[in-house]
Amino acid sequence: MARGLTDPTTAIEKRDRCGDLCHRPRVLLGKMGLDGHDRGVKLIARIMRDSGIHVIYSGLWQTPRGLAIGARDEDVDCVAASMMSNSHLVLVPKLLDELRAVGRPDIAVNVGGIIPQEDVAPLLQAGVARVYHTGTTMDQIVESVRQSVRDYGPLAATVHPSAQLARQLSIAHAGRLPANTPLQRPKRVIGVTGAPGAGKSTLVAAMAAEAVRRNHRIAVIAFDPMSPITGGALLGDRLRVDFNAVDENVFYRSLAIVGEDYRSLDQLIGLVGAAGFETLVVETVGAGQNDVAIRNHVDRTAVVTVPGMGDSVQMDKAGILEIADIFVANKADHAGEAKLVRELLDVAAGRAIFETVATQGKGIVELYEALLERG
Repeated sequence: MARGLTDPTTAIEKRDRCGDLCHRPRVLLGKMGLDGHDRGVKLIARIMRDSGIHVIYSGLWQTPRGLAIGARDEDVDCVAASMMSNSHLVLVPKLLDELRAVGRPDIAVNVGGIIPQEDVAPLLQAGVARVYHTGTTMDQIVESVRQSVRDYGPLAATVHPSAQLARQLSIAHAGRLPANTPLQRPKRVIGVTGAPGAGKSTLVAAMAAEAVRRNHRIAVIAFDPMSPITGGALLGDRLRVDFNAVDENVFYRSLAIVGEDYRSLDQLIGLVGAAGFETLVVETVGAGQNDVAIRNHVDRTAVVTVPGMGDSVQMDKAGILEIADIFVANKADHAGEAKLVRELLDVAAGRAIFETVATQGKGIVELYEALLERG
């Protein structure tokens, strides 16, 4: 039976629909303009993930330039822009212009939302690949994402250096980097690890903003878990960074792994250094007591803790606390902070402890200077 334009989007069976492709589709989801609602786009993100797609969610209130920079640095196969504010005929052409300006006009742009039928043709003529109406099925959306996937080949030599780096990172993470590719380790490689929900992404975002305030360039590689069932992933770390403010001064790349599979990380680090970055921050997946492999790849490791993470016995267990060069007691405005710091003092053995409230920027300057200037 035919569906109407007002029928709701429905979920589909959770299974891998992309395992036969040359690589997992990478999709950047973003909402341009002043629309403050993201429940629908989050639903679509989860359904895409559950179909085997790697979804980068950039958050609300994105500008065309911010989305274009994100699409380039994440080396996505397509941008899916959700438009609910009747500004699609202004913002979408600007997004296409910005993709050309940052060196990736080849990235497909799909637009969904409340799009009047008479506006579909102008969008397609401007260069939009697909227009999704409210009644579009998730099977149709997933299929259009599949059709956007192209094998990772070399980009034109004239393309922006950040686009070149992004593509090299894709090739390296896929295990296909040529042996003669120049690699150079950055001056500083910092690992940030800790339990899920400790605020690692917000801390990294705050430090990246501090770097920009100091006129420094910084690169971030952020790992998130990949589903062992579908191969999909929801990569949400970059939404903590205000790219409308930092622009191109921060190179940010999200990648999915299973467990602690850092087999490509040394090559990724070498590519970032060869691209001219002196500082790289590597954010791990949400780590447990025994997730310690990151220490083998970085120069210094910051372990992020929060009030309520456990008692003194938990603190004394061998594992992630042992690898810390610096401890970060984040969410210092929460109850239990003083107890957390006392517990950390018992295991720190002279290692520095920094108290932060990343959402408010408190303690970030001191942490930044300890990790990225004195480190």
